[in-house]
Amino acid sequence: MPDRTEHDSLGDLFVPADAYWGSQAERTRQLFQISGLTEHPKMIDAYVMLKKACAQANGELGLITKDQAQAIVQAADEILNGKMRDQFPVDVFHMGAGTSLNMNVNEVLANRAEEILGGAKGEYKKVNPNDHVNFGQSTNDTFPTAMRVMARMMLQPLMVETESLAAAFESKGREFDHVLKSGRTHLQDAVPIRLGQEFNAYGGAIRRAQKLLEFAANELEELGIGGSAAGTGLNTHPKYRFRVVELLGEYSGFSFRASQNMVEAMQSQFCMAALAAAVRASSLELTRIANDLRLLCSGPLTGFAEIVLPPVQPGSSIMPGKVNPSVAENMNLVLYQVLGQCHTIDLCVQAGQLELNVMMPGMAFSAQFMLQILANAMRVFRTRCVDGIAANEQNCRRYAEISPSLATALNVYLGYQKTAEVVKTALKENKRIPDVVRELGLLDEETLNKALDPSLLTEPGIPGK
Repeated sequence: MPDRTEHDSLGDLFVPADAYWGSQAERTRQLFQISGLTEHPKMIDAYVMLKKACAQANGELGLITKDQAQAIVQAADEILNGKMRDQFPVDVFHMGAGTSLNMNVNEVLANRAEEILGGAKGEYKKVNPNDHVNFGQSTNDTFPTAMRVMARMMLQPLMVETESLAAAFESKGREFDHVLKSGRTHLQDAVPIRLGQEFNAYGGAIRRAQKLLEFAANELEELGIGGSAAGTGLNTHPKYRFRVVELLGEYSGFSFRASQNMVEAMQSQFCMAALAAAVRASSLELTRIANDLRLLCSGPLTGFAEIVLPPVQPGSSIMPGKVNPSVAENMNLVLYQVLGQCHTIDLCVQAGQLELNVMMPGMAFSAQFMLQILANAMRVFRTRCVDGIAANEQNCRRYAEISPSLATALNVYLGYQKTAEVVKTALKENKRIPDVVRELGLLDEETLNKALDPSLLTEPGIPGK
């Protein structure tokens, strides 16, 4: 490919002639060939949106010319509308703090703005990546701001899916509310419960996780833009940061606000720790729930077989007719990846030193990856699994009736020790609890029926009293 020569503080460098990126992005492209992964489209959107807001604010404040501001804004809009999306070759694992990506964005916007104003790529006579696109900015305040904007945008679909999944479980809770079954503690038979109660509880747990996601969303909406290099605001107009935040809110539709302490906003990435904590808590609950569904559908003949999951794929390459809980398994696979990304964010957050955390590129990648795969997996889990779950009412009822823990309701009539003897006899002779009570003449039929009334066994109170 033909090249053009660009010059930076390290000297001359050949850059592909048709590239909108410049020397710094090119140095990174050649140096950090690490993962083969480039930045997520939402991170590009967030960074370009931020640069657009900065240019517009600086133009309004007279810090760059109106022509320069308008050209940068036009270039940004072109990218946001889908053009030049292949012009961001920086690997997600690049230099600390995110300088490579910041300069990649600066160079693409500068070169396109240069063309808009009649110049040529690489000249930087009319619009310079550092002097104009990056005016009043540093990687140190733009990268964390773009990261927060990206994370807030990508968190929104996850919050929607969380709400939808909670509602789906609650709907199943209503559908299954009449289905009596045996509860299980320690994976052993326990007192009766309704299948609907189990499913409604799943929905409640997910709703609790949603509250943590809402807290994280609020934390992400506080932006430290305007802090420049160390959070002091050097080389920025006093009104600049407030206008940038206002514009970001207009562009995105989210309620961003300027940080009250820009030094803290640069030193600390608490908002990313809050995001990881919320996603981790959600993932732990979802892992437990997905595992429960796999247990409840186990069988169909040698397991619990209390529910039936929708079949989506043949389950075996060798066993004909086998069907696996594939969507629930997929949910677990994704959740384990998500939990690993949460841990990575934790490690990156605590690695900040003095006025800057240079591990932000790691946080950004982990946030992008976990938010995308978790939202997608939850949608598949809901639409291809939860929505189609059916109850095996016959099995549920049979387990409830043969479970020795059914005898717990007799404690108030017979006492713990006598009831334990009933249970031992039932297990030894393979008989139902009511039959043993009748044979031993321990309760009259009316009292026995009241004590073991299924409708009274799964609500607060003393059955028959």
